[in-house]
Amino acid sequence: MIRLSGITPSGHVHVGNHLGAIRRWADEGGPDDLYFVSDLHAMTNSHNPAKLRSMASEQLAVLIAAGIEPDRVFVQSDLARELGALNWVLECTCNYGEAARMIQFKEKSKGRAGVRLSLLTYPVLMAADILLQGADEVPVGEDQRQHVELARTLAKRFNSTYGDVFTMPKAVLPPAGARVMDLAEPTRKMSKSTREEAGVVFVLDEADQVRRKVKRAKTDGGSKPAYAPEARPGMANLLDILAACTREKPEDLADRFDSYGQVKEAVAEALIEELRPVRERALALLADPGELERVRKAGAVRAAERGEHRLQSALRLIGAG
Repeated sequence: MIRLSGITPSGHVHVGNHLGAIRRWADEGGPDDLYFVSDLHAMTNSHNPAKLRSMASEQLAVLIAAGIEPDRVFVQSDLARELGALNWVLECTCNYGEAARMIQFKEKSKGRAGVRLSLLTYPVLMAADILLQGADEVPVGEDQRQHVELARTLAKRFNSTYGDVFTMPKAVLPPAGARVMDLAEPTRKMSKSTREEAGVVFVLDEADQVRRKVKRAKTDGGSKPAYAPEARPGMANLLDILAACTREKPEDLADRFDSYGQVKEAVAEALIEELRPVRERALALLADPGELERVRKAGAVRAAERGEHRLQSALRLIGAG
């Protein structure tokens, strides 16, 4: 059973990414599960090339530092030739209507001028990511389920038209991760790409930065801490973060504190301790670019080898090889 998960380097990795997904990948991932930094997907909008390259390296370092085995990690663009070839094969299998009715394309392109063609076609590239590696399952949220269904449709169409090459992937809802909202605006999710970083704790933040951001976190009315997500989202967010760090239930934590200040202090210290080993290992990797590059190249070779026979079979059957 191969599961494939990716993370897009649209910004620095934050604690929501860590608690909600990366830590689970490291703790619970199967021996055949694969994880990749989807830097090509970050090019569908205007971006800074140097920053994108830096963010991809940082995310690779964080994934490995979190405990994911290096032989299960790779960077998407390191397979640009393989993915480019398979992407073209799949574009020749997909029709325009299937791509154009993707909900994310409709939402992201609505009312915008100069929309990049890649915003329309990136679900086909996502299908290439999935089918090249022979993934059986792709854990995704509801916003990406339609894209996995497109990959499934293209795999079935290719197999029935040209010959059996691709595994039929299935979208699966990942286990519920930590619910981490923006500290400054607890009604919205913490985001890598936000311009307002005051409410976002990044994995590589120093301890003093973590304390400062948590100290300034928005809280709600009331004389005593209580876990009430609807009525008091700010306090609920802090308790959710603390619960994720301590692996307890947020409902059980509120009664342990007499003031908001005590909660914030506990959250800050729990976050610092949770992130400390990941931060230290990631910074060590980033400080040794030769070692990180060695790991990256090895991951690229393994990922290319895993998909080579599928790519060559697809090219041959469609008449290109």
